[in-house]
Amino acid sequence: MKISSNKFLHFPEGRGQNRTMDRTTNSLESLMQALRAAGIRVTRQRAALLAVLAEAGDHPDAPELHRRAEEAAPGISLSTVYRTLTTLETQGVIQRHQFEGAPARFEPAETDHHDHMIDVDTGEVVEFCSERIEKLQAAIAAEMGYDIVHHRMELYVRKRTQE
Repeated sequence: MKISSNKFLHFPEGRGQNRTMDRTTNSLESLMQALRAAGIRVTRQRAALLAVLAEAGDHPDAPELHRRAEEAAPGISLSTVYRTLTTLETQGVIQRHQFEGAPARFEPAETDHHDHMIDVDTGEVVEFCSERIEKLQAAIAAEMGYDIVHHRMELYVRKRTQE
């Protein structure tokens, strides 16, 4: 299963077109500060993992992060990766996504709000934001007497075949 995509599609209101937008990413320094705030030393192996996280434009899972960090810091253990990810998630600097039928994947928490489309055939994750969908969700909640506090949308998709 492919674990990649740094695509971000934005659908402006009233237009059927989309355009690619840049994502905000966590800086290496903010990840290091989060570990230090939790009382964890930033070792050479953890620094390699944090660099991989800061540079990741996709949604890697823990084994993929381990593979990438291992290239920079041979000897990093998978348990170190999992413990570090748990700490970073607890500190609120990364988000864990558990997409249906796949291992947990991670992305920076400092990104603007977006939703996800997951290709069921390839595992590719595409981030998107639709102003129309956001307004419709708010309108539905308001009609029912609620304000949206938080939401997450995941669409499981398959590429259309050429007819």
